[in-house]
Amino acid sequence: MNLSLRLRRVRHAASASAVPTKRRRVTSNVRLVLGAAILAVFVIGCLVLPFFTPVDPSLQGTYLKNLPLSGQHLLGTNALGQDIFWYLVFAVRNSLLLGVVVSLGITIISTIMGLSAGYIGGWYERIITLFIDAFITIPVLPILIVLSALVRGNTSFLVIGAILIIFGWAWGARTVRSMALSLREREFVNMAKFSGATTFDILIREIFPYVYSYMVVHFINTILFAINTEAALAVIGLSKVSVPTLGSILFWALNYNALLIGQLSWIVAPIVATVLLFLGLFLISTGYNESFATRRGVE
Repeated sequence: MNLSLRLRRVRHAASASAVPTKRRRVTSNVRLVLGAAILAVFVIGCLVLPFFTPVDPSLQGTYLKNLPLSGQHLLGTNALGQDIFWYLVFAVRNSLLLGVVVSLGITIISTIMGLSAGYIGGWYERIITLFIDAFITIPVLPILIVLSALVRGNTSFLVIGAILIIFGWAWGARTVRSMALSLREREFVNMAKFSGATTFDILIREIFPYVYSYMVVHFINTILFAINTEAALAVIGLSKVSVPTLGSILFWALNYNALLIGQLSWIVAPIVATVLLFLGLFLISTGYNESFATRRGVE
């Protein structure tokens, strides 16, 4: 009887302690679901809606200028004779595409450099660390402004994306290197060495799973960085503003004084879209991070 009573108490204590954990998991899952839902709306809209537009939204003079909101023009038209709604759809698509491509390139480079430098060590680590520290000290935005000013108005997505990748990988690589440095002395890594595993196998099977969560969060945050940087360049006229992006739509709205001429949708719509897009990515990043920490037993 005493043993049975003790078992009941242990079970009750375990179930009681599991309640906060379940609540935290539900909370983090709510963030993930909400963020994923917001992002899904943007992605599906960007992929599907362009098939329904009758004209290229970047062409000027397609419609009458400064038309109000209507069933034919959901957000009206701007001072350039463009449909604001369709221009915004293409702008979100192009900005997201740039962000994903840049983030993918930065994540791959930083992961390879950081993991290999942290685990291999020696002269290889010293050389990689020298490159990392050198690129960290280089300010990205001034470099982009100078390069964009040289080819003002003709800076393509390819050039901006390449520059962002070249100067944006170092921070992630430094963090991954620090994580690999602490992991390479762990017992399971030594056991893998003694069992005859190759360096590549150890990096992929033993060390990478521990940095995977960070790289996912870093990938999402880098998308925000790329979109924000391109938008900043476009607003000041140093990007190719003829291509629809979240930055170019704001550039034209500010140049034609959208607020003064009463075209609120021209400037409010891209701001709201940018905020919602950033909110969705932020919720996914924080929700995934909390969910992963809960599964790993981190309070």
